[in-house]
Formats: sequence, C-alpha cells, structure tokens
Amino acid sequence: MTKKRIEIIVDIIMYVLMLTQMLYVFTTNNVHEVIGIAFFICLIVHLFIKRWWFKTAFRKNVNRSRLFFNIVTMLLLLTSVVLMISSMGVSRFLFPWFTILGSSDFHRYMATAALTLAVIHGCMHGIWHSKRKRLAVSLTVLACIASVTIGLFAVPYMNRHLKKVTADFADTVYGDKVDWKGQKPLVVYFTRVGNTDFDPDIDAVSGASLLISDGELMGSNQLLADMAGDIIGCDPVAITLTEEKYPSSYNRTISVAGDELRAQARPKIDPIDVSDHDSIILIYPLWWDSIPMPVATFLEQNDFNGKTIYLIISQGSSGYGKTISEIEALCPGANVVPGASIYCEDVPDARDTLLNLIRGWNSP
Repeated sequence: MTKKRIEIIVDIIMYVLMLTQMLYVFTTNNVHEVIGIAFFICLIVHLFIKRWWFKTAFRKNVNRSRLFFNIVTMLLLLTSVVLMISSMGVSRFLFPWFTILGSSDFHRYMATAALTLAVIHGCMHGIWHSKRKRLAVSLTVLACIASVTIGLFAVPYMNRHLKKVTADFADTVYGDKVDWKGQKPLVVYFTRVGNTDFDPDIDAVSGASLLISDGELMGSNQLLADMAGDIIGCDPVAITLTEEKYPSSYNRTISVAGDELRAQARPKIDPIDVSDHDSIILIYPLWWDSIPMPVATFLEQNDFNGKTIYLIISQGSSGYGKTISEIEALCPGANVVPGASIYCEDVPDARDTLLNLIRGWNSP
C-alpha cells in the first residue's frame, strides 16, 4: 500500500472518529474516551506522514491560498493539542487523576473548533482541484456552519433531550454501611424534584438534575442523598421551596436560576434545624458555576459556626465551580470539606465512591 493511500485512509478514519465523538449521546463515556485515544493515534500517524510540511509551511513566496491553508493547519494542530489536554481533564475512565482544563463545556468548544478547522483543512484540497471553485468555497462555508451548529447547539440539545439516565433504586442505594464515630451527620440535599412544577408528560433528561429510578422521575441529588443516608444510617432532609417553584422546562429553569444568581435572591424554604448536629453532608447540583440560591437560603438560615460541612455535588460540566468559596463565605465559622464532584451520568454508579468517601471522612 502506498504512502498516499495510507494517508487517505488515516484521514478518513480521523474525520469519522471526530464526527462519532461529537455524537457522544449515542455512546457510553468509556467508548467515547477510547475513540478519543484512537483519534489522537491517527493524528500522530498523520503528522508523521506529513512531517515534511513543517519544513515548508512558512517559506517565502507562498501564495495567499497556501498561506491561509498553512495558518488553518497550524491552528488545527494547536487546537488539537489543547483538545487532547482537555480530553484528559474531563476523563472519568482512562485519566481520572488528570484535572487540568477539566471543563466539559471548554472541551466541547475545543472539539467544535477542531472539527471546524479540520473541515476547512480538508476542503481546501477540494477547492484547489475543483473546476467550480465558487461552488467548492460555498460548500466549505456550509460545512463549517454545520460543524459549529453540531458542536454548539445539536450536541447540547441531544444531551439534554435524547440521553436518559436510569437507575434501579434498590441496587443503587442499598449496600455496605459505615459505623460513624460520634454524632451522625445530617444529610441535606437540594434537587429539582419537589421544587419544580413539572408538566404531567415530563420526561427525564440528562443533566445534573433528573433521572429515572424504577420508572419514576427522581432528582439526581435525592438519589445521592439516599445513598449517603443508607451508608451512615439516617434519613436525608430535602431543601424544599415554600412559594414559587421552578418551571418544568430545563432551559427555563436555568434562566430563572441565572436571574436568581444575579439578584442574589433568597427563595423561601421550609426551615431545617441543624443545631443538634456537629456536621452536615450537603448535596447539591452545580448551577451557573454556583450553588442554587435555595441552598444559599438554607446556609444563611442556620448557624454553622464550629460545624463541619461535607460537600457532594452533581454536575454536567465543571467540577465544584465557585461553590466551595461561596459556601465558605456564607458559613465563615464552618469547616468546609470538599468530597466528591459527580458527573450526571455517573450518579447511579456513585455509591462505592460515596462509601469510600464517607469512610475517609469517618477515619481518625
């Protein structure tokens, strides 16, 4: 097989892998990460075959078309390197210990940029060899628009509306216990279920808020709270709104939550008394990189001076966000201990993580 044929095959595989990666909703996380490794292996092979390009890329007397191609290629290479680092940063299977650039949103932006640049890079060859260059350029522009649309709009939409997170309640919640030394913590959680006026035909979507447990709609954080409660042997307490609930639509809820955050609103909730507990396990979702404002209400309504607040967070993008510093500011006398930041899809499989975490908290 000639070098040219190998190059063409590798390039085709790379484009197929990139498109497959953008359709993350149809693959499991582990498959997504393995495919990512395959893509970067193909990229290394491609660069090895094209190693001569680095010597000629920016030589003198390069025409404008070739110069544009070379600039796009260099940007594609740099973007691919950043994409590789962010891939490791958001990894939950192959590189869970790597945390640099660990934002799923940033990773998606880099993937979109890489796909768009790759489209331009590939289409430039077609433009050079096409007899109808205007048509070729138009098709290239349309392909770029499609790439951006897929990455910035189609992928988030599919993740919210096509991917289902399901759990078997008994298998998920019940298991080994921890004999907590001293006074047991109070497990407090906030979730959308119970705080949202859902439409009768609401269907669970992915995210850090909802899942299906035994065929019923359930809050992800309620499931985490039930796990934690089973591990230490206590009944979790929900943060519950007493007045206006959140809207059924995920997008509208996010919009309302953003308005509340900007206004630093304090929605009214049922009172929760923490005075009889010296420690609290607080479980909440990441909203707008911050704590939900009902959680802020709960923290401000209680005196946490001298108490320990253990944090468990569910999220779909970026770890703890700003929530640790926010909770420390709202509870200046408390010892705030980060515990686990659990990606939305991983909630049903998080019990072992919580068990090991709570064992660590309970050790001398």
